[in-house]
Amino acid sequence: MAVLLEKTFPVEAGAYGTAGEASTNIKRTLKQLGVSAEVLRHVSVACYEVELNLVIHSLGGKLILQVEPDRVTLISRDVGPGIPDIARAMTEGYSTANEEARTLGFGAGMGLPNMKRNATEFDIQSEVGVGTTITMSFALKG
Repeated sequence: MAVLLEKTFPVEAGAYGTAGEASTNIKRTLKQLGVSAEVLRHVSVACYEVELNLVIHSLGGKLILQVEPDRVTLISRDVGPGIPDIARAMTEGYSTANEEARTLGFGAGMGLPNMKRNATEFDIQSEVGVGTTITMSFALKG
């Protein structure tokens, strides 16, 4: 399928004050394109979770939004420590968030499980010492 729209949003590590801005911009863009409320809700939840993971766990990265006629795809690429045990990281309640994140109310260990639950397709690739790429697709319903 042809990509109708592609936008990239940089996300800064530790930028708690601006956390959520990329997600808000992505939601606004999709709303302007007429994406249904149901799909918008799923994309918004997953997008916010992955953006917060970039802020909390990485050394910085980017969110890439791709819109095709039949799907929305979000790709999160970061530079960072990577995830040593993806299966464990996918466990609800498991968190490696630092004290600052926890003090601010983040780091409950629901990010990755919420992403997977909301996406039609979910893939996570990570290399320790290099970084993590998460790809989530959301089917657009007629």
